Amino acid sequence: MDIKATITDIVNKIKNDPKILEKFQKNPGGTVKEVTGMNIPEDQVNGIVDGVKAKLSADKLGDAANGLKGLFSKKK
Repeated sequence: MDIKATITDIVNKIKNDPKILEKFQKNPGGTVKEVTGMNIPEDQVNGIVDGVKAKLSADKLGDAANGLKGLFSKKK
């Protein structure tokens, strides 16, 4: 299993479906198993959950930084 690809796939699904995001917030491990359709060992599920949370946080920071960039751009 390609963990990085799995994390990216889950993040994309979460971003495109608010219901999946809600499920992930309530039960991250169960949502990972549901979204992937695989029986993943608990230690791997925890790693994937951590990776998904980190990627979602990084994406939010990137979006915020892009918004701030527009505030400080030079106007002619």
